[in-house]
Amino acid sequence: MAAKPADKASDILTLSRPQVATLSGEPWRVAMKSAIRDPLELCRRLELPSQYATQAQLAAEKFPLFAPLEFIRRMRPGDPHDPLLRQVLPLAEECGDVSGFSEDPVGDGAAQLAPGLLRKYQSRALLLTTGACAVHCRYCFRREYPYDGLPQGETDWQPALAALAADASIDEVLLSGGDPLTMVDHRLAELAERLAAIPHLRRLRVHTRLPIVIPQRVTEELLAWLTATRLAPVVVVHANHPAELDAAVLAALARLVDAGVPVLNQAVLLRGVNDNAEVLEQLCRRLVDHRVMPYYLHQLDRVRGAAHFEVPIERGLAIIAALRERLPGYAVPRYVQEIAGDASKRILA
Repeated sequence: MAAKPADKASDILTLSRPQVATLSGEPWRVAMKSAIRDPLELCRRLELPSQYATQAQLAAEKFPLFAPLEFIRRMRPGDPHDPLLRQVLPLAEECGDVSGFSEDPVGDGAAQLAPGLLRKYQSRALLLTTGACAVHCRYCFRREYPYDGLPQGETDWQPALAALAADASIDEVLLSGGDPLTMVDHRLAELAERLAAIPHLRRLRVHTRLPIVIPQRVTEELLAWLTATRLAPVVVVHANHPAELDAAVLAALARLVDAGVPVLNQAVLLRGVNDNAEVLEQLCRRLVDHRVMPYYLHQLDRVRGAAHFEVPIERGLAIIAALRERLPGYAVPRYVQEIAGDASKRILA
C-alpha cells in the first residue's frame, strides 16, 4: 500500500505529488476526489468523541489521513473501535518511537535495482509505479517510503525496463506502489505492453486495494488491458476484515474473476481488527464463497508508527491452528513474515 494521498488518479506512469482531479465522469476518480482528508471531518461523520479528533489531527501531521467515502460508509457510527475505522483513523500511539520499529522494515531501500524497480526474490521483480493510494492504512509498511524519488514519466522508466530486459531470470513483474490502480487505464495498458515486449516475462501481478475501498475501479477498461496482454495476469487484493466485503466489493471482484483473472487476497494480522479466529474465519469463508483465494496473512511489518497494531506471533500461530480445524486447506492463508534480506517470505504457519 501507500504513503501518499491520491488526489488525482495518475495519467502518467508515476505520480509522486498528486493533484486534485477536476474531471467528472469516471466514478472511481470522483470517489478519490471526494475522499476524506480532514480528521475533524472523519470524526464528525462517525460521531466520535472529541478526544479522537484531537489525537487524529496530531498523528495526521506525520502521516496524512486519506479515506474514501465508500469505505467510511461501511463503518459503525459512534464506535471508535470499529475494525475498518481502526485501519484509517490516526491515533496518538503513532507519534512515539518504539524500539525495533523503523522507517524501512522490509529493506526496500537495499533492494532497489533502478529507480522504481525492486528485486528481493528470485524470478520476480517489483515496480513501484506510483506513490498514490486510495486509502492510507495506518499500518502501511511504506508510510515513510521516499516516493519523490520515483520516475516521473515514461522516459524516466527506461532504466527500470532495461534492467528487467537484461535479466532473463525474471519471469514475473509485480505492479505495486502506492497503488498501481490509481493510474488511469490507458497508461497502465501502455506499461503492460512495454513489459509484454520483454520476451522472458511471463506473468503480470497487480497488487491493489482499490477494488476493496473503491469498487467502482473495476472498469471495462481495466478488464480489457488486463486480459489483452500476453502476460498471464494475477490480481492480489487486500482485505483484512469481512465487513470490508460488501455487495459492491464482491460484485467488483466477481467481474475480475469472470474475466478470467485469478484473484488472491492478502491480509495483515492487526490488533483490534482481525486478531481472532472467528473474524478471520468469516473473512476466509466470504472470500472463497466468491471465488477469491486467501493467499497470505502477514505478520505486521514493524514500520515506525504502527506498533499498536502488532499481534504476538504466538497468537497468530494459535489463530491459524484454529482456522485449519474449521476450514478446508485451500481456504487457510499462509501466515508469513517478511524479513529484510531474506530470499523469500518466512512461512510461520
